[in-house]
Amino acid sequence: MIYGKDIVKYPLLTAIYICLLFYGNNIAARNQIKLTSQDSPIQCIAFSPYVGNLSPNYGDHPSKALINELLDTIIKKTSFRCIMTYGVLNGLDNIFSAAEIRNIKVIAIIWLDKDTAVNSLSIKKGIEAAKNYPKTIIKLSCGSEVRTRNGYAFDAEITRCIDDLRKAGVTQPITTIDTWWEWCNRSITCQKTSFSSQVDWIGTNIFPWWENKFSAIHTCVPAKKAADFHIARLDEIKKNNPSKNVILTEFGWPSAPEGGTEANLNTGQKCGLASKKAQKLVIESTFNKLAKKKWSGVVFESFSEVWKPSVEGVFGSFWGICSGEIPYKCIDGLKIN
Repeated sequence: MIYGKDIVKYPLLTAIYICLLFYGNNIAARNQIKLTSQDSPIQCIAFSPYVGNLSPNYGDHPSKALINELLDTIIKKTSFRCIMTYGVLNGLDNIFSAAEIRNIKVIAIIWLDKDTAVNSLSIKKGIEAAKNYPKTIIKLSCGSEVRTRNGYAFDAEITRCIDDLRKAGVTQPITTIDTWWEWCNRSITCQKTSFSSQVDWIGTNIFPWWENKFSAIHTCVPAKKAADFHIARLDEIKKNNPSKNVILTEFGWPSAPEGGTEANLNTGQKCGLASKKAQKLVIESTFNKLAKKKWSGVVFESFSEVWKPSVEGVFGSFWGICSGEIPYKCIDGLKIN
């Protein structure tokens, strides 16, 4: 132990001691929050305020008033009290103060992509938000599907984000969210990835609907089997990462166009029909199975996004449990346990 009279006598030793003390306290705090945030399962919903004519790619960004209106709609018309957000720039950081006022918990994604300068701004803003709202932001992610979009080209950006959050003293548990395929190291026999040892928890997105179109492995998963598919993929990741809390960070099913389907690009097989009934079935059955295992899940998404068809085709704007236009009509009687 270094006492007051030794500070002048041993300045270098004192500096080292202070650094070790700070580091130790920071780790202890992180571990404490990590444990308490993982004690009980959470049921959340993905939240993007780019509704109506708004698009994240151009034009105006969501106003504070709109964010407040959408969060009030979630409280009034659904039973979700936890959201997952996508980014901290362009006014999206206003979500955190609005959520705190309403006692809504947040899984916050720091958006990462090809522009490293923008990534740096996002990381800095993400650190500020995590420190300003430690009771509201319960978990953080350095990016979402960065590998799915870019392969391994920006792994260094993910690592930089994780390291910067740690160095800044952020105490919330940290991950990088990606598809189950990426978390299984792109292997049919699920394996660990290079990020398994870097993260505090694992966030994975699983969409049988898109498997039905793009996958050469799982080519036909109808709505009634989607929940089992989610659990099977989670099981595989958990077996390879037994010490990590694995969360289903995105799942869902399109509600329209009614009766529409996609043909698998490898087999030509059509499997899975879009409908309100199928969407409700997938959400309820998945949350039911997650609850039985005491696992957490985030349904995609709160409000349908009209701009999505430009990148996801005709089904892209029908994933919300609420419509993306006023009066934001939502699924009736949705049970999430």
